[in-house]
Amino acid sequence: MLPAELIRLKRDGHPLAPAQIEELVAAYTAGEVPDYQMSAFAMAVFFRGLSAGELAAWTRAMIASGEVLDLSDLSGRKVDKHSTGGVGDKISLPLAPLVAACGVKVPMISGRGLGHTGGTLDKLESIPGFRVDLDAPAFRRVVREVGACLIGQTEKLAPADKKLYALRDVTGTIESIPLIASSIMSKKIAEGVDALVLDVKVGSGAFMKRREDALLLARTMVGIGASFGKKVVALLTDMDQPLGRAVGNALEVKESVAVLQGGGPPDIRELTLALGAEMLVLGEAAGSLAEARGKLEAAIESGAGLRKFEEICRAQGGDALALTDERRLPAAKSEVPLVAPRSGFVRRIQTDEVGRAAMLLGAGRRTVDSAIDPAVGLLLDKRIGDRVEHGERLATLLVNDPSPVGEARERLLAAFDFGDEPPAPRPLVVDRVTNV
Repeated sequence: MLPAELIRLKRDGHPLAPAQIEELVAAYTAGEVPDYQMSAFAMAVFFRGLSAGELAAWTRAMIASGEVLDLSDLSGRKVDKHSTGGVGDKISLPLAPLVAACGVKVPMISGRGLGHTGGTLDKLESIPGFRVDLDAPAFRRVVREVGACLIGQTEKLAPADKKLYALRDVTGTIESIPLIASSIMSKKIAEGVDALVLDVKVGSGAFMKRREDALLLARTMVGIGASFGKKVVALLTDMDQPLGRAVGNALEVKESVAVLQGGGPPDIRELTLALGAEMLVLGEAAGSLAEARGKLEAAIESGAGLRKFEEICRAQGGDALALTDERRLPAAKSEVPLVAPRSGFVRRIQTDEVGRAAMLLGAGRRTVDSAIDPAVGLLLDKRIGDRVEHGERLATLLVNDPSPVGEARERLLAAFDFGDEPPAPRPLVVDRVTNV
């Protein structure tokens, strides 16, 4: 069937057969379907959606467009975690080694940031020498020998998704929940994992601003997992303020290490334990979430989690000493304070504006080709619910290039909203969806 016919069928709300979807994706991957036709099809999906059967076929076609990593010869269950992303979201850094230290293998393929701060790969690359570009054999070896490995997406893993994502980015179809869900799940299933934990962010610093949209995305991804025989748990978590106090790449490495040392911000520790407990249960290393949390807390207390992070670091070419000697990490030249314009309580933080302020300093990317400065970023002294006095420090800007500081300070100050009464407490974990 010609692509134009499939476009018309989907535009008019007719269901497509799995064979039609698989043929379309294969032809697009091979360059036989031009971008203008695939963008038209993506827009039809944006408005008409995909049924559960169509979505499973679409995801299967994305996976089949490239290689699938076979990790079946590695002992034990393999469990990954994926976050939809947010400001200060550094959870993968303490989570992967901590879960691996408790006996579950974590093959983690992560991404880079665009817009806000850097992604997991950018944070890891702020550790001198750390390599995230390992090939598939090296990735398998590190997972087998160390228990966890964190790399970027290879060119051969779901190439149809990579090609389509770039097209969606410039055609107004990024926000389609079926296309978002299949994009995420095709890559994760192609990793060869047995189970997956999803951290679906919701709030002002998240892609999904509304709870109902985040819940629909979570249910869609969990449903895809079920259609492929994968156990999936999704937690909806709050992103109405940055996670932790550090926003910036090397700064977030330091904060992650602090969690593995038994300290760190309470929300980073709590979310690491919540996601990690789900991973241990799915990995059959614990029989309940309570038992799993106990194991994770013990791994923090004994130092096993931090030692595992050092082991991962060495296996991937990084300077493991930098984890406990922050002088070996990149550091900014100067600090610029941001003070409160009035007394009161912090009632709201427009989190995406915090991310944009960090990006202006060089901690994130304006474009795909932008360079990241691993040393710069923000440290938040006040969070939602905190009391602040006039002239008291709200945040600190860590700066190398002074030229964007004025605009970054303005954005950051405008992100804070103050009131005379403290706001109601907010839960960190908003909801839970699972197919287990």
